[in-house]
Amino acid sequence: MQSNHSFFFGEHHLTSKKAIAIARGELNGILTESTRTLIERSASHVTHMVEKGEPVYGINTGFGPLCTTSISKEETRILQSNILKSHSVGVGEPIDTELAKLMMILKVQALAKGHSGIGWSTIERILWHIEHDAVPLVPRQGSVGASGDLAPLAHLFLPLLGLGKVKFKGTIIPTAQLFEKTGLTPIALGPKEGLALINGTQFILAHAIKVLEKMYNCLRQADIIGAMMLEGLQGSISPFNEKLHELRPFKGNQHVAGRIRTLLQGSEILEDHLDCDRVQDPYSLRCIPQVHGASRNTWLHLKELVEIELNAVTDNPVIIDENQAISGGNFHGQPLAMALDYAALACSELGNISDRRIYLALEGGHGVPQLLMKDTGINSGYMILQYTSAALASENKTLCYPASADSIPTSLGQEDHVSMGSISGRKALRIINNVEKILAIELLTAAQAFEFRKPLKSGVLLDEVHQHLRTKVPFADEDRVFADDIEVALTIIQSGEIPQLIDRTMLDNNITWGTLHREAFEIY
Repeated sequence: MQSNHSFFFGEHHLTSKKAIAIARGELNGILTESTRTLIERSASHVTHMVEKGEPVYGINTGFGPLCTTSISKEETRILQSNILKSHSVGVGEPIDTELAKLMMILKVQALAKGHSGIGWSTIERILWHIEHDAVPLVPRQGSVGASGDLAPLAHLFLPLLGLGKVKFKGTIIPTAQLFEKTGLTPIALGPKEGLALINGTQFILAHAIKVLEKMYNCLRQADIIGAMMLEGLQGSISPFNEKLHELRPFKGNQHVAGRIRTLLQGSEILEDHLDCDRVQDPYSLRCIPQVHGASRNTWLHLKELVEIELNAVTDNPVIIDENQAISGGNFHGQPLAMALDYAALACSELGNISDRRIYLALEGGHGVPQLLMKDTGINSGYMILQYTSAALASENKTLCYPASADSIPTSLGQEDHVSMGSISGRKALRIINNVEKILAIELLTAAQAFEFRKPLKSGVLLDEVHQHLRTKVPFADEDRVFADDIEVALTIIQSGEIPQLIDRTMLDNNITWGTLHREAFEIY
């Protein structure tokens, strides 16, 4: 198979987009013979250390507070199996299958660097699980993100021992049944292998990848929907002037302002507004570049950190050569934990300003009727949709407390500062899921406001978006079950079809984005 269709674990540079592509079967992740040489050399270093008998943490000593307890050469293999069993203490519903599959992919990439002392056959077995979609069940709660994600990773690799459960061909079954179906047998872990498997940040990192993907989708659509709302309420283009943003050149701000300018090209609504007597718009319209831009800057920061972690060695101890195993703290989740808490706040703000625009559209004025419906009284119009967006925005605010600000000592004080990064990642995803719903509601209200601008037209891009929505959600001139509309709009948001529609329309009409920080804000 050609290398451009494959990813070489341990050799190629892994990105979040490539990791997702491997998880979805769109890119083949393979192990090469050169990688095998590195892995087997590292495993031989561990064997040498065991033969020497000098104490090396986790190889011939106990774990955590038992690090001073010596383990005989004969017991080192039992030690490694026991660590997977004893650390499988997760609780709660299992994480999504794709997250668990991402965890395996990320672990293979880290182990394939050749500094973990793990055996080739063990990594091959993990790769078998990836390729055959035999995905272990991993409880979502139990990691404090310090010695890595111990409990989730222990559950992830229990199937190597024939234990735990897996989702295989759409059905959850005990691993014993998987072995009966496939002819697999349990692996006998060698020295250091169990520790290499459960030390690492793969639970936090998998969540960070999903945060990047979903946040990317929300950021792109927030700009488009915000521009549509600007048109619906006949806001001013002045706050998006390129010269203004050159005077405060944050990448995110400039990028958003440029996108809005492009989206509004050729708008009759803007032309009609040039001579109006309104001095300036409320912040939720006027400050779109500053607020959306700040969230984009946060996304960019997280993307940079994730790419470093995707190509790092995060277990412990790290095997340098046959005489040196460094017991350090590369497993500590703090670098990602803090960035995920920052991203959670940035996503919450994206939903917060969206809710404010929804409310603004309902106030009346700006050329649209109150509650976005002419015949109110008997009809409540879009009033209660904003109740939902307000509830979601408020819920997000309660989730913004940074998990990384907390630390509860574990392991009898040996692990006396922990990151709580697993909670950071889980919270960030909950917030983004809520933001998708808020944006769905804004899409409906912006389209409703947009309708009242007729016969004036916007530019070709936003007109195309509006027409596309109207093929699925009709204009509302009286009350109906708006939950159905929200469900349709949410599907549109989650599918990312609006940005794809914009891209096709731009291509068809020879429209370009102009001077933007496009490469920085793409997901690769």
